[in-house]
Amino acid sequence: MIAKIAIDLSLDRLFEYSVPAAMEGKLAVGQLLSVPFGHRQARGFVVELDGGEGESPGGGSRGYSLKPISAIVDETPFFSAKLIVLARSIADYFAAPIESVLRAAVPAAVTRPGAREKRQFFVEAANAESREGLELTARQKWIVDQIVRLGGGWMAQLCDEISTTPATLRTLAGKGAVTVEERQRRRIAIDLSRVLPTKPLALNGEQAKALETIETSFKPVLLKGITGAGKTEVYLQAIARALEKGGGAIVMVPEIALTPQTVQRFAARLGDKVAVLHSALSDGERYDEWHRIRSGKARVVVGPRSAVFAPVKDLALIVVDEEHETSYKQEDNPRYNARDAAVMRAAIEGARVVLGSATPSLESWENVRKGKYVLSEIKHRAGMGTVPNVSVVDMSEQGGGGAIYSGRLLEAIRERLARHEQVILFINRRGYSRSVECEDCGFVSTCPDCAMPYTYHLADDCLRCHVCGGWIERPKACPECGSASIGYKGIGTQRAQTALAKCFKEARILRMDSDSTSRKNSHDDILGAFGRHEADILLGTQMIAKGLDFPNVTLVGILNADSSLNMPDFRAAERTFQLVSQVSGRAGRACLPGEVILQTRNSGDPTILAAARGDYESFARSELAVRKDYLYPPYAHYSVVRVMSKDATLAEAWANHYSAALKKISAFDVATAIPCALAKAEGWYRWQIAIKSASAKSVAKAWKWLCETLPPPSGVRAGIDIDAHNLI
Repeated sequence: MIAKIAIDLSLDRLFEYSVPAAMEGKLAVGQLLSVPFGHRQARGFVVELDGGEGESPGGGSRGYSLKPISAIVDETPFFSAKLIVLARSIADYFAAPIESVLRAAVPAAVTRPGAREKRQFFVEAANAESREGLELTARQKWIVDQIVRLGGGWMAQLCDEISTTPATLRTLAGKGAVTVEERQRRRIAIDLSRVLPTKPLALNGEQAKALETIETSFKPVLLKGITGAGKTEVYLQAIARALEKGGGAIVMVPEIALTPQTVQRFAARLGDKVAVLHSALSDGERYDEWHRIRSGKARVVVGPRSAVFAPVKDLALIVVDEEHETSYKQEDNPRYNARDAAVMRAAIEGARVVLGSATPSLESWENVRKGKYVLSEIKHRAGMGTVPNVSVVDMSEQGGGGAIYSGRLLEAIRERLARHEQVILFINRRGYSRSVECEDCGFVSTCPDCAMPYTYHLADDCLRCHVCGGWIERPKACPECGSASIGYKGIGTQRAQTALAKCFKEARILRMDSDSTSRKNSHDDILGAFGRHEADILLGTQMIAKGLDFPNVTLVGILNADSSLNMPDFRAAERTFQLVSQVSGRAGRACLPGEVILQTRNSGDPTILAAARGDYESFARSELAVRKDYLYPPYAHYSVVRVMSKDATLAEAWANHYSAALKKISAFDVATAIPCALAKAEGWYRWQIAIKSASAKSVAKAWKWLCETLPPPSGVRAGIDIDAHNLI
């Protein structure tokens, strides 16, 4: 028997090994093995088993000898046969090495050598009959009584709680008064003791119809529901029905929206059946959660894009919430789109899939028109919530080019504070100011490794690069001309918070961005405090744009609604519409009416006006017409080849080589190689080649062939992003 194995190196090929006779009945697809590879032992997953004759270590029909497998690391497969099919499909479609897909599918904390469950001693009192007649001191009797009262517990915790020692407990075990047993101690990712259970809510007519569509459709369902429409309740009831029939479910949420509040909604309804997988977990928590899923103890998984690979048994339903979110697209190898992978997996597993959004991606909207997806709509808010009133303020009429807050917004904030209501303010830039510039000569402090302006951070009084993370001290004078006239251009969350505190000295203000949430549980702390009304105003970046539900929030202010409109990206208008719509949806979600104020310098822009009206269909219609004229997605596949080198000349030369080679393929529309919008990052010069095509698979196949015939030399990196989302 021959095993084809994906080794833990990104070589994009399978290696063949002979299966020792002693392993033949034990080996299975998806297992993790240890195999000889060169002069070392490597690890790899079984992708295929081939049971031919004469294919032995001695050579046989292949004409060459195969090395035997050294050991099976874990007899329980990490991948089912269907998950292997999914991994291979993703590798083929996105031109990714199969090894990189398998690595992305299983947390490193699970496969790392030495990773294991946590084991500790658990102490329980013997039953009353067994304890009868035992000779115990008064102190020992008291300790046993406390253990009975507590229902037992982990030895270390009991020692703290009842002021005793492990030796004392072992003495009691020797007398038969208690039992001491080593057990697995699960590292808790969701503390259910802090979650109040909830019961299913009565669905309105639109919600009930959406649930029925999910239950009966064998095509992917696009659930388009306005913000606050109760899509989560529909998901929960669809999951409950899947569980009743013995199935499992995956709920995918963008990483930025995977807040404790979101996780708790599912845990409150589904209890210990829920496992969560996300980057904030410790290695131990991630290990335990993944094994709960694999064993079938957890039937529902909530997580970001990697949750699409979770080894859920009898998968019946996949939910992709906020399906339009760009964070579902991974930016490094394997550059897969988890939304599309979810649709692939549902087809492979025979499961249903629902894609939810208030502002669907134009690709999904077009798939409805083509009949690939089924549309279900919820046009009204659930419960007492009403759609907020939205107004647009033209900041060019506010006087003074550097105004952060309009008079209209300041007055609206003042009114909410007087009524003890809460406010959310959104600005899509962290830090204090976006650049530091000399007022005399115009010199801008720029990161030497990234060719990007430094951002000033007030909290630690330094300039930071938001690409590589590098920093320098704040200059006291211009390094170019020596002038002391240093200006701080643009607005970030820190500057907005400082200005706000000056305007409302009594207001309690919380800031939420990647700087204020760097420590573990900081998201929970900030949102928990705001939910308990320990703050009046929450100011932040995209972290506050989605997944939040605060009944007392009646005002949302968007400080720079047009900041993303002029990005060098054909999706700029779509992303602006989606972001403005999502942020606006945080207001008026309960019985109190909501208001949204959009500040912009492009008050007549059709995207801003459509977002203010909440008119998705009008926006989609006009935007799709533009896309069709220029053959952008969804009317063609758009892929990007990126070539990088720390030698500027090499980067340009090899980008031109690849562009010329690809242009010879008549089926593709290949652009001339150009520097990326972010032309230098972390010391690497970056070039790109845009490719439009009718088929993504044909581009992937052509790129793999080109890399084999024209591999990049040492010092040059080249890769392709199929169905690219990041064009910077």
